[in-house]
Amino acid sequence: MKGDAAPEPAASAPRWVGDLSGAFADLGTFLPLIIGMFAVQRLDPVGLLVGFGLFAWATALIYRRPVPVQPMKVVAALVIAGGLTATEVAATGILLGVILCVLAAVGAVGRLGRHIPQTVLSGIQLGVGLYLAWFGIKLVIAEPLIGGIAIAALLLLQGTRFRPLAALLVVVGAAVWGGLRAGAAFPDLSLSLSLPQLQLPDLQGFWVSSRDVLLPQLALTLTNATVITAAIAADLFPQERARITSDRLAWSSGALNLLLAPFGAFPMCHGAGGLVVQHRFGARSGLAPAVFGSGCLALGLLLGPNALPLLELLPLAAVGSLLLIAGADLALTRRLRRAAPDQLVVIVLTGAACVVLNIALGLLAGFVFEGLRVLVARRRGRA
Repeated sequence: MKGDAAPEPAASAPRWVGDLSGAFADLGTFLPLIIGMFAVQRLDPVGLLVGFGLFAWATALIYRRPVPVQPMKVVAALVIAGGLTATEVAATGILLGVILCVLAAVGAVGRLGRHIPQTVLSGIQLGVGLYLAWFGIKLVIAEPLIGGIAIAALLLLQGTRFRPLAALLVVVGAAVWGGLRAGAAFPDLSLSLSLPQLQLPDLQGFWVSSRDVLLPQLALTLTNATVITAAIAADLFPQERARITSDRLAWSSGALNLLLAPFGAFPMCHGAGGLVVQHRFGARSGLAPAVFGSGCLALGLLLGPNALPLLELLPLAAVGSLLLIAGADLALTRRLRRAAPDQLVVIVLTGAACVVLNIALGLLAGFVFEGLRVLVARRRGRA
């Protein structure tokens, strides 16, 4: 991906402008899951939002780059489907926290990252890009008028001095539109201090988590949230290779989940897609996750349960446009265009496996494809 990064914010714009814009660029993956989990009313919105806020602030201070904070997707899918209770979610966060800390302590995550061939990494980056773009398309077509306007605005702003503010202008514009559309149904915004409550899981919660959630979520977290995030960060911020490593990402995810899960926080991790989207729309420092975290803290502490109606006002088609553009940028890298034919086959097949299956299985498939490529190349060399 080196050489394919988004252009730097305009020289005339302060650096914080890009960070402010990029801070809201990842809402397309965050909001649908959060709204879906709020809607089933199985989780405490105060603990969930405050947890995201504290996790984001800690991430900003640790990495000082736009390393994202995202809900763990396997856990979120089970909550939305009605398969997990609040205590089982807390148990999942604690178990994953312990395991990630142990793996990071022995350096296992870093060793995994060092043994992934470049073709497989490029294929996973292709898969992440295609996934983001496809997810963005699905959000856009749900409200094609709003989505089309948002895409047009983003493209038009790229050639102007307002480019660093593109994502922020689209999100704010969409929020204003959502508020106007709500009219008299605009939610009550009366403020009152709400604090997270202690939620210690029982043995049954740990058992359900171990049986139904742990392995698939751990596989996805180790690949997308640590190894692939570190690889993309090394391309975007080569000077931070020693700071943003697979083992450090596993440490921060593990320790913060372990600390926050007992207070109602949802299991969280970092994510390759979020890093790409935030960087694409101008985020370059830890200010971006700090701004995102501040927003979550304000919603959780001051609005509490009333935060859901406010979040539902934002048209998801608008934030879907951000995912579409950032995903396309990640997928169409120079590495893809410059790869040798046999390497291109591995990259494309690995990317397709990531989209059709998931990133963890895509990684395993990539090892198989790369092994076959090397085997064929050796046999041709002996012929």
